[in-house]
Amino acid sequence: MIVLGIDPGIATTGYGLIREAPDGRLTTLTYGTLLTSKTDVLPERLYSLRQQLMALVQEWRPTESAVETLFFASNLKTAMTVGEARGVVLVTLHESGIPIAEYTPLQVKQAITGYGQADKKQIQLTVQMLLSLDQLPRPDDAADALAIAITHLHAARYNRLSDKVEQTPPL
Repeated sequence: MIVLGIDPGIATTGYGLIREAPDGRLTTLTYGTLLTSKTDVLPERLYSLRQQLMALVQEWRPTESAVETLFFASNLKTAMTVGEARGVVLVTLHESGIPIAEYTPLQVKQAITGYGQADKKQIQLTVQMLLSLDQLPRPDDAADALAIAITHLHAARYNRLSDKVEQTPPL
């Protein structure tokens, strides 16, 4: 299974692609950011995000995706543009036929570090350890996207195990 994790944003969208081997080992395929120009008008930025994401999907062919949900923001304008970028991400992934899971920042922090108030550095260190990376994943948006992908892989593994337990006949 190849999972594409996405941390949506209008200026910077983080992405991370992780492969889970049959033995459960995780391998980082690639990670980084999709950037839009601050000088472009919003429709151009959203279109650019869509084109970059489509190219990423076509190159790596993920089998599943995980996207961070929008968290409460004190700045309404920022929340609106992030929500619009998130919408572009969801539509693009859906159009590509990739199943989409969504996770809150709290779910990601708990799945990765076991602590819902973990800071960015704790997330980066844990992602580095879980993926056996030589250095901290940077920037933060990319590290968050890797964490989102790992969260989905953990959830999928749990669901597979739960399904096996439910299918086991009683003694």
